[in-house]
Amino acid sequence: MSFTNIPLEEKLGALEELRKVKEQFAARGWFPGTSGNLSIRVGEFSPESFYFAVTSSGKDKSVHTPEDFLFVDQQGRPCEVTSLKPSAETLIHAEIYRLTGCGAIFHVHTIYNNIISEGYGDKGAIPAQGIELIKGLGIWEENARIEIPVVPNYAEIPRIAELIPAALRPEIPGIVLRNHGIYAWGANAFEAKRHLESFEFIFEHIYRSLALRQ
Repeated sequence: MSFTNIPLEEKLGALEELRKVKEQFAARGWFPGTSGNLSIRVGEFSPESFYFAVTSSGKDKSVHTPEDFLFVDQQGRPCEVTSLKPSAETLIHAEIYRLTGCGAIFHVHTIYNNIISEGYGDKGAIPAQGIELIKGLGIWEENARIEIPVVPNYAEIPRIAELIPAALRPEIPGIVLRNHGIYAWGANAFEAKRHLESFEFIFEHIYRSLALRQ
């Protein structure tokens, strides 16, 4: 399916969902200094060809404007004539879509995910066990233990994108860039949001638990 064959109402629906999520996350302070990015896939999917709406680069995410989002293809190239630039990390979104076929990806920077990812960065994963919100990731095993992947953060985004295939774990709908932020995804915006909120609860739980042991 070409981008022009995707129904207009589907494109508009994706933009509206992104606006709502952006507003909610901005209210929580999850987009400091224009950081973070959001995307939702539209149209049919194959690993070789797909399209998604993504946040524009360098925009204040605490306000709504006509320049907040644009549509790009599987290589992160704009699908329409525009002066807007996609978020710098669009290639990471594209790689996650290609590998998982998910429907939405949300990326935020918070104090907790930065500190925890730095603390466990050398180990390549953040361990968590017995935390209630692990269930929010769709893992219902009693006293479940998970490991959330952590990858190095480079200035060159293509270098990070190259690391994603080896780091992804099918049962964990997220990946953390060391001392940078988390990417969480799901089949749709609702699921991606639930996963992101669950990860953030887990990170804060780990941080506060470690602090209590000091």
